[in-house]
Amino acid sequence: MRFTLLDRVTAIEPGQSITAIKTLSLSEDYLADHFPRFPVMPGVLMLEAMTQAAAWTIRLGEDFAHSIIVLRTAKNVKYGDFLQPGQVLTVTAEVIGQDANTTKIKASGMIGGRTSLTARLVLERYNLADRMPYGDAVDVRVRAEMRKLWSILHPAGRLSGTPRPTVYSGQTAKPALQSVGSGR
Repeated sequence: MRFTLLDRVTAIEPGQSITAIKTLSLSEDYLADHFPRFPVMPGVLMLEAMTQAAAWTIRLGEDFAHSIIVLRTAKNVKYGDFLQPGQVLTVTAEVIGQDANTTKIKASGMIGGRTSLTARLVLERYNLADRMPYGDAVDVRVRAEMRKLWSILHPAGRLSGTPRPTVYSGQTAKPALQSVGSGR
C-alpha cells in the first residue's frame, strides 16, 4: 500500500465493523497541488481511507487469511464537505455481506460531527499464491507487514476488549525516551 491513509483505529469488531481516524496535516505532499490556495484532501483519497478501514476489519475477521484486499466496486459515493488541514476524518465501515471472494461494505466519513462522505463498497480478497507461481512467499511477507502496520494503527496492536495503555488526563502514557550512546 503506497499511502497509509489512517492514523489510528479507535474501535473494531473483527469481520463486522471498524472506526478509524485520519487527521489531515498540511505537510502531506499532495496538498501542494490540491489545491495551492485551498488545500483539501482529494475525494479519491477520502474514498481510499474508507477502503483501507474496511480492509482492516476483513483482515482481522479472518485472521489475515488473505494477503490482498482490494476495492472492486464503489457505488453511491457521495461527498458533502472538504477535509482541510487540521481537520479529522472519522471513517466507519460495516460489513453487510460476504461470500467466498468478496465483502460488501457500508461506509461513511464524518468531519466535525457531520456526515461528509458515504459509499457502498465491494472489496475482493485473495492470495497471490492462487494467481501466480511463487506467490506464497510474497503472501507471507505481505501478511507480516500488515501485522506490523496493525500494531501501529491500533492501541497496543490489540483487538477490542483487551486492556489498553494507561491513560492520564486524556493522554496515553508514553515510555521514557532512552538515550542512544555514540558508541565511543
